[in-house]
Amino acid sequence: MHMSEYTLDPLPYDYDALEPHISEQVLTWHHDTHHQGYVNGWNSAEETLAENRENGDFSSSGNAMRNVTHNGSGHILHDLFWQNMSPEGGSEPEGDLADRIAEDFGSYDAWKGEFEAAASAASGWALLVYDSFSNQLRNVVVDKHDQGALWGSHPIVALDVWEHSYYYDYGPARGDFVEAFFNVVDFEEPSARYEQAVELFE
Repeated sequence: MHMSEYTLDPLPYDYDALEPHISEQVLTWHHDTHHQGYVNGWNSAEETLAENRENGDFSSSGNAMRNVTHNGSGHILHDLFWQNMSPEGGSEPEGDLADRIAEDFGSYDAWKGEFEAAASAASGWALLVYDSFSNQLRNVVVDKHDQGALWGSHPIVALDVWEHSYYYDYGPARGDFVEAFFNVVDFEEPSARYEQAVELFE
């Protein structure tokens, strides 16, 4: 019986690389402790499901499946969040992704304004996704890690707006954190994700 074992990859940059926009303290704790917790939770839930299949006792499987969804989504989105940022970030997208944003949202500024509205409304994540059902880019408001996700959509840009991601640095001023994110978001990695999605679905 196959069972995956999930691990936490190191950050693709030093812990202080995103300062002053995101502090070394926040990045260290957020990655090493908080993100690690989702990895551990996903592995634990998978172990429970495997044991239940082996024993033929599924009384705790429903809750374990819910934990796979919650912790798995937390792991996947955090992994994307780290990759979306870099010390070289802060510029606007270029190439095919820029063209598609202009096509689907009208302009970069319209996309950014709507994405900022998603970040303001969410209790979890603001996401730019490629919606393979409608074959278009779409901003979505995701509460927790999985509530508000759209079936068949592939995350392109992920912004964590849980309080743990910004409160130490910005207090209750979430909007200041969102503005800071745009100083470190690096569209090179999202551009590659967008091209993969288009190749699969268009």
